[in-house]
Amino acid sequence: MAQGMTQAWPVLAEVGSQSDGAARLARQAMFVALGVAALAVSAKVQVPMWPSPVPVTLGTFAVLSIGAAYGARLGLVTIGAYLLLGALGADVFAGSSAEKNGLVYMMGTTGGYLVGYALATALLGTLARRGWDRNVGWMALAMLLGNVVLYVPGVAWLHVLVVNGLFQPDTYATAWDQTLVWGLTPYLVGDAMKLALAALLLPALWKLVAAARL
Repeated sequence: MAQGMTQAWPVLAEVGSQSDGAARLARQAMFVALGVAALAVSAKVQVPMWPSPVPVTLGTFAVLSIGAAYGARLGLVTIGAYLLLGALGADVFAGSSAEKNGLVYMMGTTGGYLVGYALATALLGTLARRGWDRNVGWMALAMLLGNVVLYVPGVAWLHVLVVNGLFQPDTYATAWDQTLVWGLTPYLVGDAMKLALAALLLPALWKLVAAARL
């Protein structure tokens, strides 16, 4: 896998693409639309994690998989389109609704994780260009790094909100205790399972592509 560190590899979204110009743009637009739809649906597949205001969803799995399958550029366009829809009021986030949406929702407890979506997409897309998505071990490491990049701004922003009005001193010893219970520790097992699934899925898809070309 050492060659993957220096060589630029195609990503899954480019498989079978030999078109250029308008046809290429149409293909990319299709992938963006499919990606936005996948993100919106995965955000609604959720399990509440009381007392945390942030539910467990398939959102992180979708984000990291799109980053790896699309590459950084197309992946960021897709995430950008998803966030723009949300900012305009579309009900595409885990906790959004007809009454709770738009920029007000995005500045709430999940706001930092939405920033992490973009950062993780860029990272996974970059690593996929180096061939990390073709090997289970490298893909698992890429997913782990992607989760870290996603959680850092998410937990940091949640901590700011806790310190500035959401802290519950009768329940938690410190603001950081509350932040970690609300925004990190309940999700580690689920994220490990999603990490393992993606680490198996992406290399398996590449094997299918290779077999189809024989």
